[in-house]
Amino acid sequence: MSSIVLRFLAEPNTVNFGGKVHGGTVMKWIDEAGYACATSWSKRYCVTVSVGSIRFHHPIMIGDLVEVEAKLAFTGRTSMNIAVEVRSGDMKSGQMVKTTECLIVFVSVDSHGRPMTVQGWNPETPGDIALAQRAKAYLDAARAAEAAGG
Repeated sequence: MSSIVLRFLAEPNTVNFGGKVHGGTVMKWIDEAGYACATSWSKRYCVTVSVGSIRFHHPIMIGDLVEVEAKLAFTGRTSMNIAVEVRSGDMKSGQMVKTTECLIVFVSVDSHGRPMTVQGWNPETPGDIALAQRAKAYLDAARAAEAAGG
């Protein structure tokens, strides 16, 4: 499976001091959806390696319907790059807005924590091809910055 959508209601126990869903809670949801997508693709246990380019666009209100969509964007030899988009909105109006987005990298591992090869993913639709290109460009830039020392 190359994508997954988790849906649930934002509960009062997720509130921050500003009265909205805490950013850390949103990041937890992102990690859970990414894990489900990566594990479904690799058919093995996966670990989070990095979360990059996270962007919070709008707050999530208590009682909102929340959708966390994780979609395979690019695969390496042992890694899976997952694009995650979080949307939320009032169920009565049916309006959903993008609240958060990021790219998260998972690696498939064996029972000893050693990286395992994953099946390659080939994007087919124009949207998937564009997503793969953005993910690869982000990874290349991150690697170049790391090689340059920061």
